Amino acid sequence: MTTTAATPTELTLGKALNAGLRRAVAEDDRVVLLGEDIGKLGGVFRVTDGLLDDFGPRRIVDTPLAESGIIGTAIGLAFRGFRPVCEIQFDGFIYPGFDQIVAQVAKLHYRTGGAVTMPITIRVPFGGGIGAVEHHSESPEAYFAHTAGLRVVSCSNPQDAYDLIRLAIASDDPVLFFEPKRRYWAKGPVDQALANPLPLESARVVREGTDVTLVTYGPLVMTALDAAIAASDDGVSIEVIDLRSLSPIDHATIEESVRKTGRLVVTHEAAQSGGLGAEITASVTERCFDFLEAAPARVTGFDVPYPAASLEDHFLPDLDRILDAVDRVLGRRNSLTGWSAAK
Repeated sequence: MTTTAATPTELTLGKALNAGLRRAVAEDDRVVLLGEDIGKLGGVFRVTDGLLDDFGPRRIVDTPLAESGIIGTAIGLAFRGFRPVCEIQFDGFIYPGFDQIVAQVAKLHYRTGGAVTMPITIRVPFGGGIGAVEHHSESPEAYFAHTAGLRVVSCSNPQDAYDLIRLAIASDDPVLFFEPKRRYWAKGPVDQALANPLPLESARVVREGTDVTLVTYGPLVMTALDAAIAASDDGVSIEVIDLRSLSPIDHATIEESVRKTGRLVVTHEAAQSGGLGAEITASVTERCFDFLEAAPARVTGFDVPYPAASLEDHFLPDLDRILDAVDRVLGRRNSLTGWSAAK
């Protein structure tokens, strides 16, 4: 990865997204932002704060409270050569736009034999951890990762937030861009002059290790890194992989790690059944079976509607649940099996 001599700036993840959006709008007249309260209010999470003042209401468009209308308008703009960026105010509000996304946005390039592109970016604050109820704390990413014709990505830190939003907007493919809302205020260095950011479809090894591969994305990357630090105190070396791209998945990076460690744990906030954890563990089992020392383990949200705020700490994967799964794949005492046969 090549960088310039510019000094990185300390930004929150939310501010990094704002900077990335600002640069994309400034550099390309075809970029138009659409969403509920994104203009005068600057968005519920203030990610678009200040953009209306700088670029005006023709570029930063406050829309009615109608997600299907937002996506439908974006489709029309894309047909006319624009590169629309839609904000869905909360994760659970995306469902009224679901038909437009999976039946139109994902299909039009193929339906027209490649004559039409859909360079639409759909920003979705997702996940729990902010004390909100269902429709405000959901993780619907698997629906879209399952849909051919869509790219699905998620950032986990300010530098990736800045780079990925710009890469998504520049892509001729439609991109579902999932932003971990409980990490909007997490700070980190951002080099806005990075010459060659990691490609949109690539995973990143954020911590190297030798004993267990731990794969995650979005809000749980920080939790996974905390788990790796805690495990190191017990002599266990965990390699942490941030997927970044949920569709397509960078299987090569995961497989290289699993061939080294022989063990895999996958964690995400979404429910377990039909989740990305199932896809990853199945793919690793198919491709790396001879290298596995134990069955892969998943640490996920539960197969229930998102609970009330008083219960969300029990619902969300945390350091203890992740370390328990690490113990499981290492054949150590854990909550499912108790003492291993070898003890």
